[in-house]
Amino acid sequence: MVLQRHGDGGQTVVAFGLDDVRYLRSDAGRLALDEVDRHRLISSTLVSDIASARTLFGDHAAVLVETVQLRRKAVAKFGDATDVSGWLFTDEALQQATAGPVAEHRAQRLAGAAVHDATCSIGTELRALRKWADVVVGSDLDPVRLAMARHNVPELMVCRADALRPITAGAVVVADPARRSGSRRRFDPRAYLPPLDQLLQVLGPREYVLKCAPGADFGVLCRLGFDGEVEVTSLAGGVREACLWSRGLAEGRVRRRASMLDSGEQITDAESDDCEVAPAGRWIVDPDGAVVRAGLVRQYATKHGLWQLDPDIAYLSGDRLPDGVRGFEVLEQLAFSERRLRQALSVRAAGAVEILVRGVDVDPDALRSRLRLRGSEQMSVVITRLGSGAASRATAFICRPSR
Repeated sequence: MVLQRHGDGGQTVVAFGLDDVRYLRSDAGRLALDEVDRHRLISSTLVSDIASARTLFGDHAAVLVETVQLRRKAVAKFGDATDVSGWLFTDEALQQATAGPVAEHRAQRLAGAAVHDATCSIGTELRALRKWADVVVGSDLDPVRLAMARHNVPELMVCRADALRPITAGAVVVADPARRSGSRRRFDPRAYLPPLDQLLQVLGPREYVLKCAPGADFGVLCRLGFDGEVEVTSLAGGVREACLWSRGLAEGRVRRRASMLDSGEQITDAESDDCEVAPAGRWIVDPDGAVVRAGLVRQYATKHGLWQLDPDIAYLSGDRLPDGVRGFEVLEQLAFSERRLRQALSVRAAGAVEILVRGVDVDPDALRSRLRLRGSEQMSVVITRLGSGAASRATAFICRPSR
C-alpha cells in the first residue's frame, strides 16, 4: 500500500497492493473493517478517526479507512437495491464504475446471451450481467482489481487477460476502455486504454458492446470502422455514457438511440423526424441531454407534437407540455441585450433566475450576477440564436418554469 496525491484538489488516496487485498479479505481484516466503520469519518472527525485506527491497526489503518469511505460512496452510486456493503474498491475503479441503473439497463439488452466482460475491473459490471446473461466471465489486466473482483463476485470466473487478445469465442464482448489518465480526460477514442480503434479491429465480426465518452465524435467512430448502433444514456438529468452496439446487436434499422432511464423513454433514428420550425408557442422544452447528444431532437419533437424554434438549435416549443417533462411557459419574448433583459425582469419582480443558453456566447453565471435582481419571483430565461446569416438574432424568452 502506498499513498498517492492526485486530482484537482491534490487529494491523498490509497493505492492498494495484493497484500492489502489479502488482508482485507481475511477474518482479521473483516473485523478491523467493522471496527473502523463505527467511526463517522467526516471532515470534522477524520483526523481523530484516523489516529484511532492507526493506534488499533498500525500500518493497515490507511487501507481500512479508505475501504470504509469507498463503501459509503458506493452506496450512493449504486443505490440501496445493490448490496455493496462488503465490497472492495479502489478510488479510481469506483469513479470509473457504471452507475447501477445504467449497468442494469445494458445488461437487460444482453438477456440470455453468453457475455465476456473484457475489462471487468472490480466486478461492478459483472454484478449486473449475472442477473440477465446466461453465461458471464470476466477478465482484466490489473491484478489488484482482479483480486477485488474475485472477492466481490466470487460465484463468477474471472482471470487475467488483455482485452486486445480475447480469450473467449462466441461470447458477446463487453469492454469499457479507460477514458481518464489521473484527473485528465482522454477525448480521442484512439487514446483510450485499450485504444478504441484497436478494439474495433480485434473484435472484427464478433458481437460486442463498447463504452465510450458521451462527447465522442460519431463521425470519427464510423471512420474507425464502427457500423452499428450508438446508444446515448441519461440518468438523473445527466448524460452518463455512449455505448456502441455491434451491428448484430442493433435493433433493425436503428443506428442512433437515446435512452432516458428517469422516464423509461427511448427515441431512435428509425422514428419520424417530420417536425416543423415555427415561432414559440406556450411552452419551450429543453430536450433531455441524451436526445440532444444522439442527434434525435427532431424525432423527439415529432413524437411529442412539438416543433423547433430554429433548425440548428435544440430548443423545442409546443402548446402542450409532454407528460413528465419539465418546460418553460413563455411570458415574454424580446431581442436579447442585458439592458432590455434587466428591465423586463425588474418589471416582473424577478429575484432568482435560471438561465439557459444555446447558440449564443453568454455565460449564464456571469450574466446572472450582472443582472442585479432584487425581486422575489422565480423566473427562467431562455437565450438562443434564431435565424442564420444576416438574419440571425439573439433572442431571450422570459418564462415561468413548470417545476
